[in-house]
Amino acid sequence: MKYDFQKQEVKWQKFWEKEKIYDFQNKGKVYSIDTDPPTLSGQMHIGHISSYTHEDIIARYKRMTGFNVFFPFGVDDNGLPTAKLVEKENKVRFFDMDRNQFLKLCNETIKKVLPEFISSWQRVGISCDFKNTYSTISPEVQKLSQEMFLDLIEKKRAYQKKSPVLWCPECRTAIAQAELQDKSVETNFCDIEFELEDGKKILIATTRPELLPSCTAIFVNPNDKKHKHLIGKIAIVPLFEQKVKILADKAVNIEKGTGIVMCCTFGDIQDIEWFMEHKLKSRISIKKDGTLNSLAKEFKGLYTKKARKEIIEKLKEKNILKNERRINHTLNIHERCGTEIEILASKQWFIKYQDLREEFLAQSNKLNWHPKFMKARLDNWINGLRWDWCISRQRYFGIPIPVWYCKDCGKVILPDKKDLPIDPMDTKPKKKCSCGSSDFIAETDVLDTWATSSLTPQITGAKIPMSLRPQAHDIINFWLFYTLVRSYIHFDKLPFKDVFISGFVLDQKGEKMSKSKGNIVEPERVLENYGADAIRYWASQAGMGEDIRYAEEEIKTGKRTVTKIWNASQFSLMHLKGYKPNKADEKLIQDEDKWIFTKLSKVIENYREKMNKYEYQRAKEIIDNFFWHDFCDNYLEIIKYRVYDENIKKNSLKAAQFTLYHILLSILKLYAPIMPFITEEIYQSYFKEYEKEKSIHLTLLPKADKKFLKESKDFEFVIDAIAQIRKYKSEHHLAMNAEVGEEAMTGIDVKKIKKHLVLLVGMALINKSSRS
Repeated sequence: MKYDFQKQEVKWQKFWEKEKIYDFQNKGKVYSIDTDPPTLSGQMHIGHISSYTHEDIIARYKRMTGFNVFFPFGVDDNGLPTAKLVEKENKVRFFDMDRNQFLKLCNETIKKVLPEFISSWQRVGISCDFKNTYSTISPEVQKLSQEMFLDLIEKKRAYQKKSPVLWCPECRTAIAQAELQDKSVETNFCDIEFELEDGKKILIATTRPELLPSCTAIFVNPNDKKHKHLIGKIAIVPLFEQKVKILADKAVNIEKGTGIVMCCTFGDIQDIEWFMEHKLKSRISIKKDGTLNSLAKEFKGLYTKKARKEIIEKLKEKNILKNERRINHTLNIHERCGTEIEILASKQWFIKYQDLREEFLAQSNKLNWHPKFMKARLDNWINGLRWDWCISRQRYFGIPIPVWYCKDCGKVILPDKKDLPIDPMDTKPKKKCSCGSSDFIAETDVLDTWATSSLTPQITGAKIPMSLRPQAHDIINFWLFYTLVRSYIHFDKLPFKDVFISGFVLDQKGEKMSKSKGNIVEPERVLENYGADAIRYWASQAGMGEDIRYAEEEIKTGKRTVTKIWNASQFSLMHLKGYKPNKADEKLIQDEDKWIFTKLSKVIENYREKMNKYEYQRAKEIIDNFFWHDFCDNYLEIIKYRVYDENIKKNSLKAAQFTLYHILLSILKLYAPIMPFITEEIYQSYFKEYEKEKSIHLTLLPKADKKFLKESKDFEFVIDAIAQIRKYKSEHHLAMNAEVGEEAMTGIDVKKIKKHLVLLVGMALINKSSRS
């Protein structure tokens, strides 16, 4: 009978859900997993399958070693990612719509896409407790997130300030430092001529001539002998004619460009530092939508890229552009949309944490990192912090920041925690301001989605520290860092004990998959062709922190393994028909049975050791080798004459059946965390009747037992002899069931295998005359 994975995988998925196999029971030894809630920004992709398979293998293993596993499932359907999905799906822009209309559209879209989104994770066999599925935009989570915001204010860790912030013109919102990505682009490096008040000329090199309207000062290095005479002089900005002073600062790189730098409001982080240190005047020429304002004169209304091009042309026309060359330049883009970031002055809410760097590093040191080298990524991020965490977003959809402002005195008014969650735009404070005013302005900003998803341990109601945080390495500076921050500030505790980091899925060329490159693999097609067990088998080959190349051939290997498990099980169950396992039959087992039990014992020991260290890919290799080589190639072949030959003694058959029962069941259990569907199918077809547990995934893994160690060592000589005889047949192009004589046994110490010559004859490896 052929195994129909398409039919059976759906059947067992429904069975697990109906029978509540993975429901959490808060008792006994608890192992808690702080699962990454995937963003509701599209369909599940191949990278999801890989990383979630890794944590699911761990969850299933822990469950089968006696732990009560707390493995919730969440969906991050809050904030900017979901809003961008809604805009894309409905072909709208939030700033073109009424706020309430857009919020309604967001809720309708979530309701429409969420069920199918969740079912895709169930389809690949993720053993979460789906009845504990949480949404990061639900009223319960909104209440928690707002409570924690008020707690930040009480702890004097949340503050509001107008200051330079990272701004995305496409999303039209402030963003945090962690949301930046570096992108290398080819751009123009322009040498522009500035005229001094005394009529002399200087050259300034810049990649952003469109910021000339924002120029507020010019800097040279005081140690630059060539240019230090310029300090204190006044320059006139070409085209825009504002007068700016030339100042001294050692931060100027003498070797870069012309050694003279213009400072704008704001071109980069250095501009901000100069702005604050030298108390420069603000001169912002870029609006929040990415267009230039009236300071840009004739270029007003142009987007920055268009303005750059036209300003360059104007500089050429007036013979002010003295040199232009193409260079590769690294700039910051918004990781959500790929848009180049601007730095604008804006009033925002921040979490103060730069003063806690040493405390965060100490928390990082307390974590158990898997793999250890990934710790450096977090530590480097902490050491490189330059901004407090901006947590306010100028969007409609998200968790409202629960504050009002007194219209008369400007005081921040907070709600009572018992009234949360609230939307300040839909309600008013219950009391007057301390100044006596009853006029209030509602906050319109919402919280950054990471300000909520950084609270996943609290959202799930788990006790901290949780046992494990599994996640990909690309969000170490997002989710891991932010969760560490919130747990320390609010509770002075670690959020989790162990950190498990997985890698990316790359294409066959070793490049990261992305829609823009057209190298995305759709999971639906792979699942349809090969099944969930096969793709999980492929995913389990990537170790901690390792990127893995997508290779369909490796998924085919997974499918072949599923088929091999099925066929080996069908052979075994055929000979177990009518057999009722009996502990007394253990006394009857023969040397080959003791050998396979001892092999299994060593496998169990090594398998558990690797799994306990989250080295599931090594555990898979261990069980693979045992199943394919020791069990299928050797043991099943060895016992065929015992189960087929009617003249074999009944006790020998019982011993083989006893061994088959326990070895096959153990193999299924060891494979179960990796390939849950095929193992469940075989368990249910026979073993459930005797094991009683309603699912293989609720059974306990076998334990190592070395009581047959001595006998198994002697039998290794027989295994070596079998291998040599098979090799002889292969080299002489003989069928494996062809009998051979003494000529095939050259080099074999016959004395050591004499006891088992009957076995070799029974296997049709040698002829009867060789027994003498």
